[in-house]
Amino acid sequence: MELSSAVILLCLVDATLGIRDIKPRDVQATSQSRCSVTSTLLDILKNDLKRLEDRYDVLQDVLKNDIKDLKQNNKKLESRYDDLVNKYAKLLQATTTLQVKFANFTAENQGASGRDCAELYKNGVKLNGVYTITPDNSPNAFNVYCDMTTDGGGWTLFQKRMDGSVDFYRGWQSYKHGFGNLNGEHWLGNDFINVITNQRRYELRVDLEDANGVRRYANYDHFAIASERAKYQLTLGTYSGNAGDSLKLHKGYAFTTKDRDNDAYARNCAQEYKGAWWYDNCHHSNLNGLYHLGDHSSYADGVNWKTFKGHYHSLKTTEMKVRPVGFKAASSSSG
Repeated sequence: MELSSAVILLCLVDATLGIRDIKPRDVQATSQSRCSVTSTLLDILKNDLKRLEDRYDVLQDVLKNDIKDLKQNNKKLESRYDDLVNKYAKLLQATTTLQVKFANFTAENQGASGRDCAELYKNGVKLNGVYTITPDNSPNAFNVYCDMTTDGGGWTLFQKRMDGSVDFYRGWQSYKHGFGNLNGEHWLGNDFINVITNQRRYELRVDLEDANGVRRYANYDHFAIASERAKYQLTLGTYSGNAGDSLKLHKGYAFTTKDRDNDAYARNCAQEYKGAWWYDNCHHSNLNGLYHLGDHSSYADGVNWKTFKGHYHSLKTTEMKVRPVGFKAASSSSG
């Protein structure tokens, strides 16, 4: 019921109840007087309500404007924050680059050199980065990425996946000579891997991270690949770690690419599963496969490690790296 209707009804009730105590000639006057007062109160209430409504509208407009301003300021702050984060990341990268260059310069001037990253580490190089090594039986020195922090450092990287920026579905010559960016995604090159891993006994470490950030690793106490003449055949030792052994199946097999079929499959495994690897018939691991990043519907053509995430999950990051067997003992004994 509206307020005005309620007041009119109140007037009628009031007038009716008052008739018994008022003389007939005074009924009309009394009723009119009371209703007049009630009407005045109604007008006052209406005016107050109108003022409240107007005030509410004003406050609502002010609040809307404040919210709009806050949103705009928030966007500006977010943009400013993102800008600062980007600048910090670039500054950090520039600082790291300068540190590595300084370390290289210092190492060169102090005569520090090495057959691999482990020797560089022993000679005083302790920062992650790209360095020059000179392996035995190598006609030329060449650059590699050294991991000087993981599990004591001294690792020479030869494979890395991290963002899908580099195409790994390539032919024999690309895998022979290497490709990518040593500071990012890359394959060092089978010729270089062969030279490094045949100058002494090396262990292999495979670091893996899935799309959800879960990390695992696999370690093998012996790793080497043969020369191109022997089709870069894989030599592999005993497994340890928490990722499961998805490389054992490939032990003793030659390297296969999309244009060079050396596997035991009726067709070309590299073509079938969009990678390049020491395929058997065909694989339990495919770290050079397509960068799907996470779960995928296609079977076994991603960056897969079967014993960790199966054949339908493409890993986010992978690193394959080698270090001389006994490096820890040698480094700890030298202080």
